[in-house]
Amino acid sequence: MKDTAKGTVTESVKDPGREPAKGSAKGSGKDSAPDSVKEAANAPGARLVKDSVPDGPRARRDGTGTEPAGPAEGATETVPHARVQEQRDQREQREPGDDDPGAADDVWDDGLIARRVSETAKPAAPVLETRGPGAPPPAPLAYDGQLRSRLDALRELVGLSRTRLDSQTLSEAGRVLDEAAARRRLSGQHTVIAIAGATGSGKSQLFNALAGVAISETGVRRPTTAAPIACSWSDGGAALIDRLGIPGRLRRRPVHNPEADAQLRGLVLIDLPDHDSAVVQHREHVDRILKLVDAVIWVVDPEKYADAVLHERYLRPLSGHAEVMFIVLNQTDRLPGEAADLVLDDLRRVLDEDGVALGEYGEPGATVLALSALTGDGIGELREALGQFVSERGAAARRVAADVDAAAARLRPVYATGRRAGLSEEARDDFAARLADAVGATAAGEAAERAWLRNANRACGTPWLRLWRWHQGRGEQPTGRLQQAQPEEEATARQRVEQAVRTVCDRASAGLPAPWAQAVREAAVRGSQGLSEALDDLAARAGLPPGRPPRPGWWPVAVFAQAAMTLLQVVGGLWLVGQITGVMAPNLGVPVLLMVAGIVGGPLVEWGCRLAARGPARRYGLEAERRLREAAAGCGRARVLDPVAAELLRYREVREQYGRVTRTGAGVG
Repeated sequence: MKDTAKGTVTESVKDPGREPAKGSAKGSGKDSAPDSVKEAANAPGARLVKDSVPDGPRARRDGTGTEPAGPAEGATETVPHARVQEQRDQREQREPGDDDPGAADDVWDDGLIARRVSETAKPAAPVLETRGPGAPPPAPLAYDGQLRSRLDALRELVGLSRTRLDSQTLSEAGRVLDEAAARRRLSGQHTVIAIAGATGSGKSQLFNALAGVAISETGVRRPTTAAPIACSWSDGGAALIDRLGIPGRLRRRPVHNPEADAQLRGLVLIDLPDHDSAVVQHREHVDRILKLVDAVIWVVDPEKYADAVLHERYLRPLSGHAEVMFIVLNQTDRLPGEAADLVLDDLRRVLDEDGVALGEYGEPGATVLALSALTGDGIGELREALGQFVSERGAAARRVAADVDAAAARLRPVYATGRRAGLSEEARDDFAARLADAVGATAAGEAAERAWLRNANRACGTPWLRLWRWHQGRGEQPTGRLQQAQPEEEATARQRVEQAVRTVCDRASAGLPAPWAQAVREAAVRGSQGLSEALDDLAARAGLPPGRPPRPGWWPVAVFAQAAMTLLQVVGGLWLVGQITGVMAPNLGVPVLLMVAGIVGGPLVEWGCRLAARGPARRYGLEAERRLREAAAGCGRARVLDPVAAELLRYREVREQYGRVTRTGAGVG
């Protein structure tokens, strides 16, 4: 029967001047076709006449035109495919550019266009959608409340950290936010799954087995798949494929199968180039698309299932994406007996070492299967698992959640160290004490105390002693102010200030991640500039007021007592002089007694006043020290502690946001 059909076509090609009758051609298409021809029409592997008529004219399908052909040009294919060829020729006349994905009015092809006519011929470009202009757009993806709050927290985290972290550190988090927003605007009824694998693993063969038709080219030549190919089981996924950058000429539809279409409705399957291809562009395609798809089917073979490139470059970094991964052991037909089970168990062991959770016993994780795309063994199980996975409509959200987890894990070293961080009250007090020492608060208080005592002695001392002390202290300062510091003292004070700033920096940055510790140190250093000069001005302004210290209420009594004692001395002395000169009657007892009382009473009053003045003088000195300490602490707080506290507050805010980004939402140390 094959020979008969072949002879018929050959005869029409050999006689170019012979024109077939329209009626006979129409009749042969329906009634006169032999059974063998009808059987060949249903065969997916019907060959071109190129194989049977080497010298006959053939049509060029590379978009550059057609080769001249005689009247028998329509017979370039076997009879069963003549009608399909006519439909293709009609589409080619209105087909847009190869990379134009917008031909939305075309119809689905039968999938055989993936077969190459020749080495230079291009397959016709079927369009992905048949949705009419009145059809509603697919519903966008919706994230649940927890995922939305985590994305919002991640966005807030990135915003708070832009001035503290470099753009490279935040680039992955920014990419996750951008891709999550882009995916949310697209269809939530479709699931994009990529098939990835190494050279020779049979991923394209598995792709064709799931589609039911030879869409992706297979062969022994490596690499075979040069560009990603998309296959969609339902309409509405064009925007998702546009996002992957797959042109219209590389978009296909599976063979029509009502059961498979219902089972895999919403699936968009992507066949990727080899991830270990020698062509750099192929690997770039894989790395780019793996970041955009909702799930991945990793195809491994019995020889390279433990390949270091696959595990170290992909599976181990993507271990957190286990819920959106399928690991398929292909080519089990090459394993004899129970070897397939042994290899599958070892594959599970390797995946467990990579940190990939396995979805067994109802636990969430990766699905591990064994099959043979060549014999079809296990394809049904994979199709069933994919159908259940796609019907849940949760792969996109799980992928975004896993991306957020991965971004949070990468950011953990810059937000959490497991130690408490902050500036304690003890550290603040120590900083203020160091500044007070640098400014000489203690010495100023002691000087104020001495000044108060000196003034008390002057006020309550005997006139003769006061006169002597006045003569001795004419060159001294009238108040308890500190003398102007010498250069050596100024240098020492500056060193104390710098040491205080370094100490408070070390305490404030202890337990912080490196970027935030650096920000704290920079804030403290900026504030410490000019701090020594500011403290000197404060010391001058916060010292003792000009003039004498305030006098207590008992000073007038002491002054009156000293005046009485002086008066007794004067009266006694004058009395004795009067007796000596004979003006008064001789009586030495009374004047001597008055003079002794005045001479002894004056020092006694002064001594008593000195004892009484110790308490007020001490309080006066402490008050002066307190004022200077508060002034120094206020200056240090405004210039150093407040900027440091602001950085610590920002860190606490980002730490809380980071806690919301994590799955638990708990704060971190």
